[in-house]
Amino acid sequence: MGLENLGGWHLIMIILVGLFVFGPDRLPKAIGDGMRMLRSVRQMARNATGDLSRELGTDIQLEDLRPKTFLRKHLLSEADEAELRKPLQGLYDDVRGVAEHIKRDAQAVATAVNSADSPATSPAGAATPPVQQAVRTSWDDVT
Repeated sequence: MGLENLGGWHLIMIILVGLFVFGPDRLPKAIGDGMRMLRSVRQMARNATGDLSRELGTDIQLEDLRPKTFLRKHLLSEADEAELRKPLQGLYDDVRGVAEHIKRDAQAVATAVNSADSPATSPAGAATPPVQQAVRTSWDDVT
């Protein structure tokens, strides 16, 4: 977390906006207050991770405070995670099977509609009047 992406013109613009908002007399105090607040927030985050590390007996980084990452890294082993995924994997496979079945049915209906749309001739050889175009369905329309 640094100022690598901040160019010279950006810094000049930030200083000018600061001068207009706070004025030349209060700008140094505002910058100091902002820096103190930033240091205190960083210190609170370090204290929180330190307290959690002590309580749980593991090394916790700031990125680990996301609940999903925390559970994966510190509380669940790979076997536990696989055991938790097993019921959901079965459900996912069932839903996927149903979706494949619906897709095959939709394709069959689309094929039947397309073959019915082809021009047919009557036994006398005269062309039959054009039938209104049926709405063609695609997989996107069905889902």
